[in-house]
Amino acid sequence: MSKAWKELDLEGGGLQSVNAKLAREMRTRPAAYAAWVLFPLGLHRFYLREPLGGSGFLALTIATLGLAFFAPALWWLMPLGIGVLWALVDLWWIDRRVTDYNKELRKQVFLRKGQKPPQDYRGRYTSDEDARRELQEYQQVKEAEKPGQSGLAGTNDRDAGGKRRMPSFNEQEAMLRQMRKDKTEGGGND
Repeated sequence: MSKAWKELDLEGGGLQSVNAKLAREMRTRPAAYAAWVLFPLGLHRFYLREPLGGSGFLALTIATLGLAFFAPALWWLMPLGIGVLWALVDLWWIDRRVTDYNKELRKQVFLRKGQKPPQDYRGRYTSDEDARRELQEYQQVKEAEKPGQSGLAGTNDRDAGGKRRMPSFNEQEAMLRQMRKDKTEGGGND
């Protein structure tokens, strides 16, 4: 499939623009692990937008090379060992960092400051009280249900928002049994 859509510049700020920005900015594990192979340069840290860690790898590499050429004995093994241990820890760190980075990027893109919901948007519930009331009504109906019987006696078939609710599975079974009973009692010649 062509990836030409990634090259489009949709300045309108709509969903396509957001998805194109995410496709450009998100980090992937394969690319991070490929950059890790050159861990003495810290490329995987720079790729994952962690410049302080990348600079730390560069500093350890410079220290290792400097001590190897200018210091007596095997002092260069100490920064080399620290760098190798750090790189091994980064094998585990990369997976978490990619996930965290991409999640934070999505939050920045979708939850931009200054953005508000549409003017008359109230969500599913207009208040916590509405949500609590609907939950209590639902619990009452479910607690009153018994196999083959309807829910609460005397309740109408409307939910808290005034919309007609779908009968529960038990209520549907009871209605089917009643229809079969009515049909057999009426002679079944319909």
